[in-house]
Amino acid sequence: MTEPLDVITMGRIGVDVYPLQTGVPLPQVETFGKFLGGSPTNVAVAASRLGRSAALISRTGADPFGDYCHQALRGFGVDDRWVTAVPGLPTPVTFCEIFPPDDFPLYFYRQPKAPDLEIRPAELDHAALGAARILWVTGTGLCEEPSRSATLAALASRGGSGHTVFDLDWRPMFWADPAGARPYYRQALEHVTVAVGNLDECEVATGVRDPWGCADALLAAGVELAVVKQGPKGVLAVHRDGRSAEVPPHPVEVVNGLGAGDAFGGALCHGLLAGWDLDRMMRFANAAGALVASRLACSSAMPFASEVEELLAG
Repeated sequence: MTEPLDVITMGRIGVDVYPLQTGVPLPQVETFGKFLGGSPTNVAVAASRLGRSAALISRTGADPFGDYCHQALRGFGVDDRWVTAVPGLPTPVTFCEIFPPDDFPLYFYRQPKAPDLEIRPAELDHAALGAARILWVTGTGLCEEPSRSATLAALASRGGSGHTVFDLDWRPMFWADPAGARPYYRQALEHVTVAVGNLDECEVATGVRDPWGCADALLAAGVELAVVKQGPKGVLAVHRDGRSAEVPPHPVEVVNGLGAGDAFGGALCHGLLAGWDLDRMMRFANAAGALVASRLACSSAMPFASEVEELLAG
């Protein structure tokens, strides 16, 4: 591929093992489905589904589940050239329970260490990172070395080109010292143009919990666009130039809320690349997230543009 990529995401990859029965605790579940998983992986899939060229930077185990991840990425049209194997570490597996409309416990199996935390600075393709129209990184990428240094190096390689998105992605169980996360978040914010997170995640990054206060704090940290997810209250987007949009969530019957935020992320990338105004971008991203929430799976549930437009049209 000689043309710059539309979207490069960086971080978690693994296998989601989801119950095919809803409202049933895991000990009683009898049938499961296997799906490609990991938040930045899903964002890349979502962007690809919306017609954007997308690639992932990550690592798997040298095992059958790692092979599956490559097969699934290619099947979704996501470039997997920067997804490499780490001998001796298993590809992560994640289980969930599904209790609609708002209870979806996750159980991560990422021990002794997830391969995606073994991304190393020396292995990065800085030319491709600098040329990509969007780079998407996550807070989880900062939780351990060498992934932390690689994430910060990838951000530094951007040199102010294109959009650089930081998904605040707060997962306290991945941090040896969750209280020490904020300095690394602050360091990442110095390099990004867009920050995306819910109130919990924004509080970790800024120490502020009020939505408008979170947005102001993120802008003060250096970003151009702050996107604050407010759950049932919708989403708030505030630009440094004074533009803002606050839109409600799109109503659907929720089947599995996991993955909705990743669909939102892929749609956000699509809107940024299209140059849409904030209101249109947030409404489209909300609708994309709603579609995934109305479906069982995550990666394979990512919508096509026509499906999102159909939902918006009622």
